[in-house]
Amino acid sequence: MDTLRTLLNLVWLVLHGWLLALAYALAGVVACLFVVTIPFGIAAFRLAGFVVWPFGRTTVRAPGAGVASAVGNLVWFLVAGWWLALVHLVAGIAFCLTVVGIPFGVASFRLAAVGLFPLGKRVVDSAPPRDWMHAGSSVAQAAPLR
Repeated sequence: MDTLRTLLNLVWLVLHGWLLALAYALAGVVACLFVVTIPFGIAAFRLAGFVVWPFGRTTVRAPGAGVASAVGNLVWFLVAGWWLALVHLVAGIAFCLTVVGIPFGVASFRLAAVGLFPLGKRVVDSAPPRDWMHAGSSVAQAAPLR
């Protein structure tokens, strides 16, 4: 299972991951220009790392994410989230035009949802499926908080 994830991540990186990571990094640099928007920049850089290597990882709500992250997500959506999600949607449609690209299209659609509202989320490893009947449902394994 790890070999398949690594292979999928490498193909993703060569085909589209580097371009999406650049888009998130650009959003992070623009957000870090102003002191007030540095949390948005940090979220964008965190998502850039997730976009580079998405298979085998997922996002979960961070404990303690409250009203501030909800308001921040609204601002993020208006400023950068919609165009990043649009890039993911266009890429996902393009990937799904071929049978081989369907896993990459599904990953791109999943990343579109994360790109819309990134604040208050953590990137964690996902557990491999218990068997082939449950291969579509991933369970997140969060590291214990210290």
